Amino acid sequence: MRVCITISYNGALYLGSQTQTQTSNTIFNQIQNVLKEINIDSNPQTGGRTDKGVHATGQTFHIDIPEYWHNLKKLKETLNKMLPKSIYIKKIIKVQNDFHARYGAKSRVYRYIIKKSKSNPFENDLVSFYENINFEIIQKNIKLFEGEFNFINFMKTGSEVNSTIREIYKTYAYKHKDFFVLYFEANGFLRSQIRLMVGALLSLDDTQIKEQLLSKKIHKIKPAKANGLYLAKIKY
Repeated sequence: MRVCITISYNGALYLGSQTQTQTSNTIFNQIQNVLKEINIDSNPQTGGRTDKGVHATGQTFHIDIPEYWHNLKKLKETLNKMLPKSIYIKKIIKVQNDFHARYGAKSRVYRYIIKKSKSNPFENDLVSFYENINFEIIQKNIKLFEGEFNFINFMKTGSEVNSTIREIYKTYAYKHKDFFVLYFEANGFLRSQIRLMVGALLSLDDTQIKEQLLSKKIHKIKPAKANGLYLAKIKY
């Protein structure tokens, strides 16, 4: 029986989401180890990936489970008892046998959270602090990223992909209490693309962003910090 599982996690202490052979300190290494303990021998196929220090409120993955785990409520409770407190199973639903968490995704939503102040030890793992930002300009310029572009200049060097063209469906920025939230929804993202786009919003003007998008002129961009980035939702 195939199920799709939605999870949230605090990625501050992990070396990314994807399983690695050289370390067990990743989100899905932890999940896979717990699955094996309850006799589910199925490799999680994820809907998205997050890098070191990045969080999620709506990551998904699918696995095939034995029929004796048909009680999905009990499975959810069992997993949440066994997993570290930094990882939480939000939902488990039965899906068709041909469902694929990655290839079936229609869009992915990320949020980037900024606080305009000095850092503090209570929020430092979860929010990026910048003392000098112009939120009105960010709110205007974030719209420049909407559409289909070759994002080769907004990608971590050394990444291997078949295509660097992505379509961003929706972007906007809003204020929530003391936080500034940047919203990005696209058919997919390149590695570090969002952090580089946020870095551009923090350091470049609208003309420079356009030049970078169209490869007319390349500007040096420092990627925004990982701790403000959240994989918020994967839409199917």
